[in-house]
Amino acid sequence: MDRAPALAAPVTSTSTKTPAEPGEPPLLPRHRLTAWAAGLLLVVPALISGCRIFDTDGVTPVPQLLSLLPWLAVPAGLGVLLAAAARRRVLAFTAVVVLAATGWSSLPYMPQLVVSNGLPLARVRVLAANVEFGQATGTLIEAVRRERPQLVFVSECDRACGRALTTAFAAELPHHASVDADGSVGSVLLSAYPLTDERVIPAAMGMPGATAEIAGVPVRLQLAHPLPPMPGQVGPWKRELGRIAAAADRPAPGPLLLAGDFNASQDHAAFRAILDAGHLQDAARLADASRTPTWPMEGPLPPFVQIDHVLVSRDFSVRGIRFLDLVGSDHRAVLADLDLRGER
Repeated sequence: MDRAPALAAPVTSTSTKTPAEPGEPPLLPRHRLTAWAAGLLLVVPALISGCRIFDTDGVTPVPQLLSLLPWLAVPAGLGVLLAAAARRRVLAFTAVVVLAATGWSSLPYMPQLVVSNGLPLARVRVLAANVEFGQATGTLIEAVRRERPQLVFVSECDRACGRALTTAFAAELPHHASVDADGSVGSVLLSAYPLTDERVIPAAMGMPGATAEIAGVPVRLQLAHPLPPMPGQVGPWKRELGRIAAAADRPAPGPLLLAGDFNASQDHAAFRAILDAGHLQDAARLADASRTPTWPMEGPLPPFVQIDHVLVSRDFSVRGIRFLDLVGSDHRAVLADLDLRGER
């Protein structure tokens, strides 16, 4: 007796597609790659803008990457475009948030409009320059002769640099406070005004300071040159910036002028602490130039960060600021025109 043919077992198949987010279409292979690329582009901008918003410099590589904060809008913007191309709504929303946070955290620190009290007592021109181990001494001498500043703050001025400057300007800038040393340790502060109460902030590189009498008013002057935040020395960098902040937080009120190579930008919490401690303003910020880069002027990369500053108390108003190229140095010099204000 013939048997009826057995029924064939039902055929089942398994899908190899990646599950999509609820309400979104399946993620195609090319979209998957685009989404991964978008996510990777957002990692660094999210981390660095978050550290800026939460007012911390963190640990390596955060302090180094904070110097690039405004430029991180480029990968964040690309992340937005790729997330949109991948058709991932959640990822696109996250990318927009990261881009907005990067833009917001890149805004100049502190208000631009600051009203200085009192009538103008004296016009003061200040020049702050890093001459890179003395290599730009000759160019700096030319700049001082051309611009005629009354105060000159010079970092990385070795012994030969110090002798050249004090000799060249023995008549115009006869007063000086210095740390006489070789290489990057040497620094000098030249002044047209008599200097008293000379002090040095303890640091790996020279940071001399003094008090100048300008139009009958004692003005505290301080040169800044802390260590750079290289990997392995972020701790000393923070400590030396902290000592500058402590010097700015002076017990007696009065005009304060702090200038030099800070090895820090407005995006570093340790630098903002100096502004807050002394109730100081960055002259470049008051002149709407706080994003003008001053470093590096040598090497394969274009200058991308402002780490050279002239900081002033509210006893000063800013008439203008310029940035000068110095042949032989990897820094631009900062030239600020100030008015010292007070009661006559």
